[in-house]
Amino acid sequence: MKLLLDENLSDRIIHRIVDLYPNSEHVKTLGLINTDDAIIWEYAKTNGFAIVSKDSDFYQRSLLYGHPPKFIYLRIGNSPTSKIVQILRDNFDTISEFEVRESESILVLA
Repeated sequence: MKLLLDENLSDRIIHRIVDLYPNSEHVKTLGLINTDDAIIWEYAKTNGFAIVSKDSDFYQRSLLYGHPPKFIYLRIGNSPTSKIVQILRDNFDTISEFEVRESESILVLA
């Protein structure tokens, strides 16, 4: 699964998860910082990414429109980058299963 990390997450996460999630990107490296959520949504949809964010706006959008793209909602509040990396690594199997479940558009991780 290719992950697209939203701007509310550190871009330093990518190099620490790319072994599990090849071709993942951060909105910063794609020039999408301070971009409307609708544009990020369409980019993820067009390019086969699952969006990862702590932003409830993406959660609402996912409830409204479904998938694609899939959405991984990190309900963790202010957390250090190391904790976010650990969550994504520890939940690799869950995220991989989520990718193939057609009926689900949102995965909530805490």
